[in-house]
Amino acid sequence: MNIFRFLGDTSHLVAIVVLLLKIWKTRSCAGISGKSQILFALVYTTRYLDLFFSFVSVYNSAMKIFFLVSSFATVYLIYIKFKATYDYNHDTFRVEFLLIPCLVLSLLINHDYSPVELLWTFSIYLESVAILPQLFMVSKTGEAETITSHYLFALGSYRAFYILNWIYRYYAEDFFDGIAVVAGIIQTVLYADFFYLYVTKVLKGKEFKLPA
Repeated sequence: MNIFRFLGDTSHLVAIVVLLLKIWKTRSCAGISGKSQILFALVYTTRYLDLFFSFVSVYNSAMKIFFLVSSFATVYLIYIKFKATYDYNHDTFRVEFLLIPCLVLSLLINHDYSPVELLWTFSIYLESVAILPQLFMVSKTGEAETITSHYLFALGSYRAFYILNWIYRYYAEDFFDGIAVVAGIIQTVLYADFFYLYVTKVLKGKEFKLPA
């Protein structure tokens, strides 16, 4: 554990709590991509199977359980509890264009071919692009509610802090995982335009709209 990982985990927690509170308080999932949330639920499911046979720490296990439970709770709220408010017309990203390449890539580039390792590798690749349906939805509508913008910014910050965590671990612990690092960089780059608009508009109290 180091300060960058802690800040990354905190940003991740904040992102999920903001999203859940937004849906629950407004009784609406308008502006939220159900497809992205399904992908995140798949990411956590394939990554945290080691909960059943490996224990690292109470903190580690608690975080894994939180991400699993919250991801499925979000999917439940979108597709069942508040499905009448879900915008099917704008959440149209073809997720098979993400799932198939991630699956193939995990079979080609991995640390070893054990089932758990393959699932972990698949989850790393998929997490790097799981936000694309949400970003596509925001781009398609041309705008996002401020609270949705806060969610996306916190989620992007989580990955940015993890890059700093990997840099720290490389120099302090001589640890480097090329798969995780490259995937994390790709994921952070996907947020680049959003970060700029968030800082220049949302934090200054202006209406958040993406360019056409």
